[in-house]
Amino acid sequence: MTRCVLYTREGQVIGFLCTGHAAYAEAGQDIVCAAVSVLTQTCVNALERVAQVRPMVRTGPGFLAARLPEGTENRDANTLLSGMTEGLREIAAQYPNHFRLDTRAVSEWR
Repeated sequence: MTRCVLYTREGQVIGFLCTGHAAYAEAGQDIVCAAVSVLTQTCVNALERVAQVRPMVRTGPGFLAARLPEGTENRDANTLLSGMTEGLREIAAQYPNHFRLDTRAVSEWR
């Protein structure tokens, strides 16, 4: 199962962590993994290119994490993260056995 945690502060998504494999189909054929990957990677790229915000990003086998720099207040960044969130919610609703989305409020990044 793929799991994503959205980290929020004052109701705004400020970062996310996605891990795992959805196991909907074999690797390379998995539409759930592909959909999550497209949404999250496009969001990271758009944060840089559209919102002009350089998120802090970590990647590795089976995970992608990104967060806005501390103190970022950027309407475009908030819009991009909100759009990604809506897409991830739809995937979670359609594929509950393969994708889980959680939200965690944070007061500070560690």
